[in-house]
Amino acid sequence: MTEPTIHIAVIDDEESVVRALRRFLQSAGLNVAAFHNGQTFLASLDNHRYDCAVVDLHMPGIDGFEVQAQLAADHPDMPVIIMTGHDTPESHQRAMNGGASAYLRKPVDGHALLDAIEASIGRHHTGDDTGGDS
Repeated sequence: MTEPTIHIAVIDDEESVVRALRRFLQSAGLNVAAFHNGQTFLASLDNHRYDCAVVDLHMPGIDGFEVQAQLAADHPDMPVIIMTGHDTPESHQRAMNGGASAYLRKPVDGHALLDAIEASIGRHHTGDDTGGDS
């Protein structure tokens, strides 16, 4: 019996970040769709379903906060992991208040990202998180 494939969307305008995250997540057995802007990602939701979105905050056009807000409105069941190279206490608070599952600083540690994905998907799929010791 094989485990179902997990589909992750990575949204970041930096090609090197997208390439590195895609390679790392695929090596961990995840299916990765990469997007270089929020508009393209949001448009893809008409035809694709993702188990989790990993979203950069600072992008031209639709930024990560706008992507997060759109997902909260239209796809509230999709966990969102925020990543940023421009960390501020205000950004962190705004992302978490917007429902982010995790907030990671760039450069993103791959294992921390995998842990965040596992925690957010596990929390979402089980519907309750009674196994943790907060």
